[in-house]
Amino acid sequence: MHFNHDNRTGPELAADLVNAGDDPDGAELERLLRAHTIRRPALDDRAAAALRAWARRLRPVFTAASADERCAVLNALLDDAAGRIHLTTHDGLRPHLHLVADEEDVVARVRAVTAGGLAVLTAWTGGTRLGGCDRSRCGRVFVDSSRGGRRRYCSARCGNADAVARYRAAAPYRSR
Repeated sequence: MHFNHDNRTGPELAADLVNAGDDPDGAELERLLRAHTIRRPALDDRAAAALRAWARRLRPVFTAASADERCAVLNALLDDAAGRIHLTTHDGLRPHLHLVADEEDVVARVRAVTAGGLAVLTAWTGGTRLGGCDRSRCGRVFVDSSRGGRRRYCSARCGNADAVARYRAAAPYRSR
C-alpha cells in the first residue's frame, strides 16, 4: 500500500493519540499535533481534555476483533466527527479533502482527520493495517505501513522482548 500525506496523517495521528494515553498535558499534545502538521494546534485545558477523551474512543478501532466491529466503531466516530466534505488548497498544497471546514476549532479538525483517515484506510485495506501490539504488557497501537502487512508489534523492541519471553518459556533456563 502506498502511504502519502493524504492517507497517512489521520491514522498515524490517531495511533499517536491513543498511545499518548490519559497523561499528556496540553503542551505535549500540541507537540504531537505539530509533529503531524495539524494547523493551529494551540490547546487550552478544555481542548486537551477533549482530545484525551477522543483518543479513548479511537482505541477500539485498532483493537477490534472483526471488520464488522471496526466498521461499527468507525461509523460512530464519523457520525460525531465528520461535517460536510470540503475541498481545500491551504498552505500551498494541491487540492485535497477535509471532513470539516478549515475554520473549525482544533478539536473538530483532529476528530475529523483521525476518524476520516482511519475510515479511508480501513476501506482500502479491509482494516488489516491497524493493530494492537501482541506483547501482552504493552497496550500500544500501530498503523502497519510495511510491504507485507503482517506487523504484530508496535516496535522491534516489543517484538524482540516477546520472542525472548517465548523462548524462555519453551526451554527452561540453564546456567553453565
